[in-house]
Amino acid sequence: MTTDGVAPPADEWTLAATTAGQPAPGVERVPDTDRPGTGWVALIGCGPGAPGLLTVRGLGLLRRSDVVVIDRLAPRQLLEATAPGTEVIDVGKRPGHHLLPQEQINAVLVERARTGQRVARLKGGDPYVLGRGGEEAAACRAAGVAFEVVPGITSAVAVPAAAGIPVTHRGLARGFSVVTAHEELISTVPARRDHTLILLMGVAHLRRSATILLRAGADPDTPAAIVERGFLPEQRVTTTVLRCLPDVAAEVGVTAPAVVVIGDVVTVSPAWNTRVVPA
Repeated sequence: MTTDGVAPPADEWTLAATTAGQPAPGVERVPDTDRPGTGWVALIGCGPGAPGLLTVRGLGLLRRSDVVVIDRLAPRQLLEATAPGTEVIDVGKRPGHHLLPQEQINAVLVERARTGQRVARLKGGDPYVLGRGGEEAAACRAAGVAFEVVPGITSAVAVPAAAGIPVTHRGLARGFSVVTAHEELISTVPARRDHTLILLMGVAHLRRSATILLRAGADPDTPAAIVERGFLPEQRVTTTVLRCLPDVAAEVGVTAPAVVVIGDVVTVSPAWNTRVVPA
């Protein structure tokens, strides 16, 4: 791995051992020894954007793959670690534009594995944290396809950390909730400053989310932060308070991908510098 966090070319990877030991009872794993005609699917979490955050197990399965099915937020530099001739299928979802519906993505994974191909499904963050990995695993299981879930570093925790924000901190927060702002799930979480709220995929619905929280009784002066493009060179952190969050985001031009953090833990960040707009 280079010092700037960018994945080196495939011939510079020197990790030889990629197995994770014997799986626990009930844990599904793909074979560690490939046999011709034996297909499988690996649902690999790539972390929040920097290629160096991929796990060793994920890298090993990626290098063995015949086909890579990649999401929009998975680091493209990781494709340099694949073997020559590996097919790449881009299924990245963008707001209002999905190259393939989820059901078709599930079908691609199953169909390719059934033909004997080894499929690496690269997903940003962790496959099981608002990543629809559970749906893809269920499709593979129902079809009798061998598959494995490789956990990734979820952006819900890692991106705040990149901004110096711990999601829990003694004296400030003993717990946290992670929700998607695509739905009004935030109305069911504690509206307290000492319980950290993390919004994923929340930029487009930020004003609605703030309104729901304030109506639920959240303190309008709860510290809040928006971390854009976490762990990447162009990372930007904007801090404010809950009542000003939508207006400040609009003022500075916040864009996805971004993680929103609401709670007193935001004040721990070296970026904490309250930005308040007129009421």
